[in-house]
Amino acid sequence: MTIALRIDVDTLRGTRDGVPVLAEILRRHGVRASWYFSVGPDNMGRHLRRLIRPSFALKMLKSKAASLYGWDIIFKGTFWPGPHIGARAQESIRRAMGDDQELGLHAWDHHRWQVGIDRLGADGLASEIQKAWDVLVKITGREPTTSASPGWRCTEEVLKVKEDFPFAFNSDCRGAAIPFMPAIEDKVSTQAQIPVDLPTYDESVGRDGMDDAGWNSFLLSKIADGKPHVLTIHAESEGGVKSKLFEDFITKAISQGHCFSTLGDWLATHSELGTGRIQKGEIPGREGWLATASVSSKPSEIPA
Repeated sequence: MTIALRIDVDTLRGTRDGVPVLAEILRRHGVRASWYFSVGPDNMGRHLRRLIRPSFALKMLKSKAASLYGWDIIFKGTFWPGPHIGARAQESIRRAMGDDQELGLHAWDHHRWQVGIDRLGADGLASEIQKAWDVLVKITGREPTTSASPGWRCTEEVLKVKEDFPFAFNSDCRGAAIPFMPAIEDKVSTQAQIPVDLPTYDESVGRDGMDDAGWNSFLLSKIADGKPHVLTIHAESEGGVKSKLFEDFITKAISQGHCFSTLGDWLATHSELGTGRIQKGEIPGREGWLATASVSSKPSEIPA
């Protein structure tokens, strides 16, 4: 009953303040995770422009975004240039990686990728990845073994670009917790793909009567089927005002017999992977499109 744990770090505050909190929680419980860092300019406040979309505005209200993330995150990169995360919070990254955790690349500019992926083109995508790669190597002294597209915004063009980097696997899509080899046109990628199947806090709390009091019980019910699952948390929330809620989940999950793993270690338990494709889709609680997985059980079969 493995939970492959993924930690997304999107902002300066999440890196500087949330990462040390989460690292200490994992240390106390002997848990290893896959950390995905954004290390360029923190322009996340520019998402405020999306408030003109009713679905995004409703999500902000229901999730109580101001109290969850803080006003400094909500306005980052709007009235002043976004600060460079890797330059200001490198010690937090180094300390987190000192506990044999898995190093992953999330983004250079998280906002630019999430809203501009369809316009960046192959060269722009490669530049975003290369800049983040160089900073992470400089900070940690090691190469990231995995990557995860911000907001699960990924296309076959992104998969092509990522093949030029030595990632062992990527986690760019949502779907059943079944690792697979993604097809790119009529070929199969050399880099495995690990979908995230469990909902995130911000997608769920505030919808259908879900609140903090019921969140951990809801998650525990999701993982009670005895199957492996992939969970994403965020340094800005679970490493911030929701840190006690997250540690309570860790404690209860372990007491019920669950174990936590990095995505890479969990992938290594699979001797053979099926093939699949990613396509644009939607999931409840998340505004806009994201990549979803369609997987075949036959390793040699490329889905249409």
